[in-house]
Amino acid sequence: MLSKNKIKYIRSLELKKNRREEHAFLAEGNKLVNDLINHFSCQLLIATKEWLQSHPHLQAAEIIEVTHEELSRASLLKTPQEVLAVFEQPHYEFDANVTEQSLCLALDDVQDPGNLGTIIRIADWFGIEHIFCSSGTADVYNPKTIQATMGAIARVKLHYCNLPDFLKSASQKNTPIFGTFLDGENIYTQELPANGIIIMGNEGNGISKQIAEMVTHRILIPNYPQGCETSESLNVAVATAIVCAEFRRRTAWSSSL
Repeated sequence: MLSKNKIKYIRSLELKKNRREEHAFLAEGNKLVNDLINHFSCQLLIATKEWLQSHPHLQAAEIIEVTHEELSRASLLKTPQEVLAVFEQPHYEFDANVTEQSLCLALDDVQDPGNLGTIIRIADWFGIEHIFCSSGTADVYNPKTIQATMGAIARVKLHYCNLPDFLKSASQKNTPIFGTFLDGENIYTQELPANGIIIMGNEGNGISKQIAEMVTHRILIPNYPQGCETSESLNVAVATAIVCAEFRRRTAWSSSL
């Protein structure tokens, strides 16, 4: 039986301050829990009898069998699934030198948890393993972010840092720093390297002035047909997908020559 204290604890993880204090995060649903359980230490797993019978070898510090009604009382989802789990937040070593050998993302105050989760999923798809985030960027362990990653959080590492200092250090090593701007150069006509940093900005304000000053390559995702009236901007996650796809396409094309 699931106690009231356990339900209170699980639901408390909706708040950032509680996640920080407990150093934990919540994941719900069969696919997500299965994707994460081999990558993060599972502190608590609650699931229906049927789900537990079909997953007999999963490891967790505590496993509680529950009814669908009990699960719904603990779940943060409108339509609860058969399982939810509480995982320990991982600790990643901060290695600024990774930008010299690979393509990385930097997020300048991306505030919507859903956008952040989708960007993590996009990064995973395009083989980007590191994302560097400003302190104003949404919390990666927000339940909405975790759900939106669809398990990609198991393979993509997020580092929260003083973003201006991080970019300044990278520029001193001649690491190319890209940012999207309406006055940038057409991304489809620019040389795009296999390593560097791609900055994506805030949903409403774009890349901040302080961060923009550190960009070495200003790029533009052109609308079509050019010169016609269109939407003012693209969603930040959509823009991230377009930019990452073009970087990877160019790298694949270059390596085939």
